[in-house]
Amino acid sequence: MFSSFEELEAWKECRKLRQMISALSKSFPETEKFRLTDQILRSSKSGCANIAEGHGSYHYQENIQFCRIARGSLSETHNHLTDALDEKYISNEDFEIHVNQIKLCTRILNGYINYLEKQKIRK
Repeated sequence: MFSSFEELEAWKECRKLRQMISALSKSFPETEKFRLTDQILRSSKSGCANIAEGHGSYHYQENIQFCRIARGSLSETHNHLTDALDEKYISNEDFEIHVNQIKLCTRILNGYINYLEKQKIRK
């Protein structure tokens, strides 16, 4: 098992996504500061936070549940990016770059969940 959540590839890629979203959201209109900007920042932070919290639980099933919540946060972030695209706050290119990072995070997170499921069965 990993000694720190910071060693997890899923956490590293979600951190990268959070940083990307933070930079992107700075271009949103000021009128969205407490609406879409706040929501997309929160959902992008939630992925990292839930992976870290799950890792700290030291129980496979709890860890899996927190990873599932993180996966939901990735979907929520994708939805907020779609909203930003629809409102023309971001370009198609920016949308695709960020959605590709979400897909990468999801694939790695799914692999980690599968790993945890196998570890749970062995115990």
